[in-house]
Amino acid sequence: MFIVHVFIKVKPEAVEAFKAATLDNALKSLQEPGVARFDVVQEIEDPTRFVLLEVYRTKNDAALHKETSHYNRWRETAEPLMAEARTRIYYQNIHPSDGNWQ
Repeated sequence: MFIVHVFIKVKPEAVEAFKAATLDNALKSLQEPGVARFDVVQEIEDPTRFVLLEVYRTKNDAALHKETSHYNRWRETAEPLMAEARTRIYYQNIHPSDGNWQ
């Protein structure tokens, strides 16, 4: 598995628009065969901060995701709503084993 955590800070007035665009992208992403998980979480203490937890079956599946129309629509919609550039951290899977992801 290829795991990406994306950290995003959104402009305060754009939180609801960002959530709507991101939820649409997440739900469509889960229909991709290479996506095992796509979570969207919002920080409680600072609701302008979000983390996208993306789990791909392979690194290539992450690249294929960026070619989809829903990702590109999200990027075009969400980037202007961000207060700063998003950052990413890449992870490898330890547990559960790759075969136990749904």
